[in-house]
Amino acid sequence: MNGQDLLYALTQVAHNFGAVLVLASPLYPIVSGRLLLRNTLWFALAGWSVQIISGLSFGLVSLHFYGQLPALHGVAMVALAIKIISAIGACALIIFSLRDGIIRAGSRAIRIWGVLTGLAIVALSSAAFLRWYS
Repeated sequence: MNGQDLLYALTQVAHNFGAVLVLASPLYPIVSGRLLLRNTLWFALAGWSVQIISGLSFGLVSLHFYGQLPALHGVAMVALAIKIISAIGACALIIFSLRDGIIRAGSRAIRIWGVLTGLAIVALSSAAFLRWYS
């Protein structure tokens, strides 16, 4: 195993664990019925942060070893844009919810968890298209 393969593999491991957090974190309060879980917002934020950092790392590893970013076109570029928009949107919603404490409201909490779940599903589904079409 060369250094490039090891870096890609470790980045993929981090990306996969981040994916688990971005989907499991908002699903847990919905499934458990315990909607007022402030700590779960922190787990969700950690997951999205790992997704963003590891996603950037894929590009940086390519830049380091090949001297250029991966060539993405068409469907892959759209999928990447969807992932980025989902990550930014989720982080903004989580930070706003943590700052303003809006997660305390019952029906509002359900909507927030639902939006976060939807963003996770959209981002993770886009990842398949990004991988397949790149």
